[in-house]
Amino acid sequence: MAVVSKKRKSALEKIDANKSYSLSDASALVKEVSTTKFDATIDLAVRLGVDPRKANQMVRGVVTLPHGTGKEVKVLALVTADKEQEAKDAGADYVGLEEYIDKIKGGWTDVDVIVTMPSVMGKIGPLGRILGPRGLMPNPKTGTVTMDVAKAVADVKGGKIDFKVDRYGIIHAAIGKSSFEKEKIQENAEELIKTLMKLKPTAAKGAYIRSINLSSTMSPSITIDAKSVS
Repeated sequence: MAVVSKKRKSALEKIDANKSYSLSDASALVKEVSTTKFDATIDLAVRLGVDPRKANQMVRGVVTLPHGTGKEVKVLALVTADKEQEAKDAGADYVGLEEYIDKIKGGWTDVDVIVTMPSVMGKIGPLGRILGPRGLMPNPKTGTVTMDVAKAVADVKGGKIDFKVDRYGIIHAAIGKSSFEKEKIQENAEELIKTLMKLKPTAAKGAYIRSINLSSTMSPSITIDAKSVS
């Protein structure tokens, strides 16, 4: 039998497993049960009433969290020479083209987001086997393939995240840090949920938001009353 640490036992005692909390209460409670020595990440998991195997029920999109994620996002801008300064001025951490394509072919993927231009996608396409599994492949649907490179970089740096329902019908997203005030955690969660509601597929039947859970790194999960936020 696994041994439960004192910190986890204390956290479990604070959470009523049989209760569904309001988002406001859950946002405060998740801070209380976060006991890591580092600034833990706050995660939101939303189970949707969709069948991801069907194309007309796939839920995917982007959202700009009002308070950001609290994480320093490393951005690579794969752009032509005439767009390099624009990308640098917007805050891209790495800017270039051929040299970074070669680095990626060699296995380098030490970035969080890649922004590029439509005219460059032909060169990036062959990198799909490396970038795809890591969730780094630029995509027009997430705004990372665009001629407005500066805006794309600034959006990502400012708290824009992309999300996609997994094969179990669940959206997982990091929405902040345990150091955030509870109001910021709540407002970030509300923004993501509001965006998910707008993306409800017409083919989805029955309850769309099935369950919502909030947790921090290594903390127990807190169940949120879906009716209070949908």
